[in-house]
Amino acid sequence: QVQLVESGGGLVQAGGSLRLSCAVSGRSFSRYAMGWFRQAPGKEREFVAAISSNNDHTNYADSVKGRFTISRDNAKNTVYLPMSSLKPEDTAVYYCAAKGILYDYTGTYAGPNEYDYWGQGTQVTVSS
Repeated sequence: QVQLVESGGGLVQAGGSLRLSCAVSGRSFSRYAMGWFRQAPGKEREFVAAISSNNDHTNYADSVKGRFTISRDNAKNTVYLPMSSLKPEDTAVYYCAAKGILYDYTGTYAGPNEYDYWGQGTQVTVSS
């Protein structure tokens, strides 16, 4: 069983920074493509960023390009999301997700239905 645990959320002023982490239990972390999603109250869950299982490819939502960076450390079974220049509209619960990969180690995935495992989420609140 794969478990994902997010951390690093909190309250920050607009323009500030936070770094989210997602620790993944279980073996074969390098065989999972990873993604970050967020969900604000009353809104659907939306794609934020994704990284391929081989760590070579990334993908970002237009709304976070240039401000957020996804990375992974396969030795630590952890994926990160440093966030800078935060805006009030970034306020949401942020979720980490994992998709098992059999063949396409370069793929990144933006659809929430493509992922197999989810964390419980961490709240990010950006005050104006």
